Amino acid sequence: MTELTAPNVVASSTQSDRRRKILQNLLRGERPYMLYIAFVILLVVFSLSSPWFLSVDNFLNIGRQTTLVSIIAVGMTFIIIARQIDLSVASTLALSGMAAALAMSQIHNSWIVGAVAGLGTGALVGLLNGILTTQLSIPSFLVTLGSLSMARGLAMMVTNTKPVIITNETYFAIFGEGTFLGIPVPIAWTLAAMIAGILLLHYNVFGRRIYAVGGNPTAALYSGINTKRITTAAFVLTGTLAGLAALVLSARSHAARPDVVQGMELDVIAAVILGGCSLFGGRGYILGTLFGSLIIGTLNNGLVLLGVSSPMQLVIKGAIIVAAVAFTKR
Repeated sequence: MTELTAPNVVASSTQSDRRRKILQNLLRGERPYMLYIAFVILLVVFSLSSPWFLSVDNFLNIGRQTTLVSIIAVGMTFIIIARQIDLSVASTLALSGMAAALAMSQIHNSWIVGAVAGLGTGALVGLLNGILTTQLSIPSFLVTLGSLSMARGLAMMVTNTKPVIITNETYFAIFGEGTFLGIPVPIAWTLAAMIAGILLLHYNVFGRRIYAVGGNPTAALYSGINTKRITTAAFVLTGTLAGLAALVLSARSHAARPDVVQGMELDVIAAVILGGCSLFGGRGYILGTLFGSLIIGTLNNGLVLLGVSSPMQLVIKGAIIVAAVAFTKR
């Protein structure tokens, strides 16, 4: 019988402690473990419930369906880590899409002009949200609740609620219907936003300051961080990404409409919270947000394949947000 030497005992004890820690994390519902398990459970349940779920075309469809949420959720991750919230992202998308379409229709049908107008409009809305939140010390919930209505109203006013048709083929190819290295362009833009978000949040001084502002604003201020500027920059980033999502949506539909994606801010916030971001600030990561968005997209897709009604889908997603917030409470 082999004797247990001191190194073997230490190694065995370390492995046992590691397994115990993982089990405790699972029981407490901590991420990333529960996030991965939830995603796998969804895949298994829906694959058993529908013969079409595991097809390549359906997975590409999920990728396209989650494009808008995933792109905006990158920016929302920065905002929530900084202890803020942005309820205006869906209305910002609608207004940015209208701005892009109108700019192209008025200036030589140039896709460059349209792209600049869409991104610029989104950034401007984000800048206004950031300034009102930081300079006037108004809670971001109230600021963005107001800008949600104002941006949507402006989107409807500029054309009297009528859609604007887009005819630029290059615009369609770049933002909506083309491919990049064999990947559909909407999915490619999602990956680009995610990679940029990872580099900015996890490998840049701006990201470290975002974590500091969200973790302890007072300590961040005393350490020399301009907390107002960092918070405003997070809002500008989110608005710009909402503008990018508007370009993708309008290119896919060949038109800009003022009444699109109403209520999409719910999906964006749900994706970020499911991805491990804490509503209390100071915690979150971009890869988790991607998984959160995929969970929302997979859930939507699977419920549609199962014939679940739209009202019930809203109920289910709302329940998921409540559960996610409960798990993130410290």
